Amino acid sequence: MARTRRYWQITFVFLRRGLGPYLRGRARRGPSTPAGRARLARSLTSALEEGGVAFVKLGQVLSTRRDVLPPEFVTELGRLQDRAAPVPWPDIEQIIRDELGASPEDVFAEFDRVPLAAASVAQVHTARLTSGEEVVVKIQRPGIRALVERDLDIVGRLARTLHSRAAWARSLGVVDLADGFAAALREELDFRVETRNMASVAAAATARGSDVRIPHPHEDLCTGRVPVMQRLSGTALSQAGPSIDARGLDRGRLAHVLLDTVLRQIVLDGIFHADPHPGNVLLLDDGRLGLIDFGSVGRLDTELRASLQRMLLALNRADPMAVADAFLEVLARPDELDEQGLVRALGAFMTRHLGAGTTPDMTMFTDLLRLVARYDLAVPAEIAAVFRALATLEGGLTDLAPGFGIVTEARAFGETYLRERLRPGSLQDAATNELTALLPTLRRLPRRLDRITAAAEAGRLTLNVRLFSDDRDRRTVTGLLQQVLLTILASTAGIMAVMLLGLKEGPSMTREVTLFQFFGYCLLVVCSVLALRVLAIIFRR
Repeated sequence: MARTRRYWQITFVFLRRGLGPYLRGRARRGPSTPAGRARLARSLTSALEEGGVAFVKLGQVLSTRRDVLPPEFVTELGRLQDRAAPVPWPDIEQIIRDELGASPEDVFAEFDRVPLAAASVAQVHTARLTSGEEVVVKIQRPGIRALVERDLDIVGRLARTLHSRAAWARSLGVVDLADGFAAALREELDFRVETRNMASVAAAATARGSDVRIPHPHEDLCTGRVPVMQRLSGTALSQAGPSIDARGLDRGRLAHVLLDTVLRQIVLDGIFHADPHPGNVLLLDDGRLGLIDFGSVGRLDTELRASLQRMLLALNRADPMAVADAFLEVLARPDELDEQGLVRALGAFMTRHLGAGTTPDMTMFTDLLRLVARYDLAVPAEIAAVFRALATLEGGLTDLAPGFGIVTEARAFGETYLRERLRPGSLQDAATNELTALLPTLRRLPRRLDRITAAAEAGRLTLNVRLFSDDRDRRTVTGLLQQVLLTILASTAGIMAVMLLGLKEGPSMTREVTLFQFFGYCLLVVCSVLALRVLAIIFRR
């Protein structure tokens, strides 16, 4: 009953904002003019903001999807703010008692009851440990898990409804988007995940000697609802403009340091901050930058990082063939792919955005994602997180240093990385690593060759072939067999119906219809239903 009531509440919010035709799937296409799209985007943003925390988070995720949404929607959804009224102190105190086993006064030397910030998922308080260290305590809002789970269920149901009713929803893959969003938000609600993320990013930054500071968590005081972490004293980058100008700091250098840090996290470390918006970047009191809020973190395995590195090097060499090869290693390719067309399209893309005399900008990413969609290449969630992080970062860097070219700086990073890879010491390390990985295979190779030759000599060499091992092949064959079977059944039923209808003798049911004729009519209906089903399957395609 609670879910149904909430479902109708959300539905009325969208209807009140004029989005009913899109929910019912009756709107075949969106507005064709920029002004119309802007009005629709404002209506959608207002509806999501009124819907609550899960819908606000959904809007924030959609605001980074420049590949699927028009610019008017990206701009409007980017204005969604994750803000909320503070939770009363007695509720905060009770959560701390439940999670840490004692009152705030017993755990901390000092605890500020006035929150430093309050968002829809959690609010943040400052405190001091008994050791004297300044820390930040993040407390999850009471009852937020149940509310988010209920809204995520509604988001999933709406996505499935839209998928079945609206062609635009199927083309955008709204079900997959909703499932990925739900998984990410559930992970964000478990602050133990954030603690592990923070520790991993901080360890990688320390090992690399990063210029951007990462807070260290106090893991003995971190739970699923209350993490405690080192406090970084500073101002959010979204509000630090006057301070930067007053202190005479170089905006271009700050933007370069921040971009270089995120790129190194992506390409080298394999774990990166997936939501580096200006509110999560701090200008510290010592003039350095700091990253906070690691609820959303992206991870890339060794293979994906190696493929991204090869793509980066190929882009620097302006080699479309190598870029296409790296592309197909990163993205899931369809069954039928026009590789020649993809190489030509990548060559045209590189000429347009990376050619001599061109100044690449963020439209390059949009065109790249459209190219991916044109060739039906599926973007894995990990790579989509990279694009989202860079798109989110681009907005903050533009505000920090107007005119800062994120793509130009990324190319410079690629050239620097290439020079590092070509140093004699780096080449030697790479050769050593490759040889170490290859050595176990080389050791096993003579024994395997010996077994193969011995089996061939004894006439026992066999070859195992698995027919229809691919599920798609099984589905295709099963569908064909079902159609043939339905056709045979329909034909048999039709022939038997004609034969029974031709019999004039037999037990009478009425003065005009015998029992055999009644069975004939029944088989005629069965024949018609089966034949119509076969025809529907044929003509549907």
